[in-house]
Amino acid sequence: MIRNVHERVVDAPIERLGALLDGLGRKGDRLWPSRNWPPMVLDRPVSAGGEGGHGAIRYHVTEYEPGARVRFAFDPATGIEGAHELSLDALSNGRCRMRHVLVGRARGRMRLLFPLAIEPLHDAVVEDMFDNAERETTGTLAHPAQWTLRVRLLRWLFREGKTARGIPPRLVMRR
Repeated sequence: MIRNVHERVVDAPIERLGALLDGLGRKGDRLWPSRNWPPMVLDRPVSAGGEGGHGAIRYHVTEYEPGARVRFAFDPATGIEGAHELSLDALSNGRCRMRHVLVGRARGRMRLLFPLAIEPLHDAVVEDMFDNAERETTGTLAHPAQWTLRVRLLRWLFREGKTARGIPPRLVMRR
């Protein structure tokens, strides 16, 4: 069973963060860190039924509360049965908590790939996304996320034009 949770409190009101959430997967998306990761692309503005993903990871929107929450279910071909959700909660003093939760069960090759490669990359992209949210809404970034040596090595192994032996090409991350 997979349960992966990330949280960050940002010194900005929920309305500012909600505007970023509502632009996910669209041209000009300021939340998703597409400079360093495969872009998140959705086939329509964030709404229930919207399909897309990033790189080889495919999913569709199952629930959406504008400015507050979006939930995605993984495409079974991804090798994960489950969902991930990004939510915002207003706090006192004009602050907001961002929370990303991934819950599911790995199947097939993903049982090995998820803990070895996908999870550390997932953790890094979520923290980079939180960095973008903080930078976009406050103009500063108090403690930028740092990629671990493992993440840097995985990104080098999966860089464009190079495949790691035994990893299906559809799972290789692209820049």
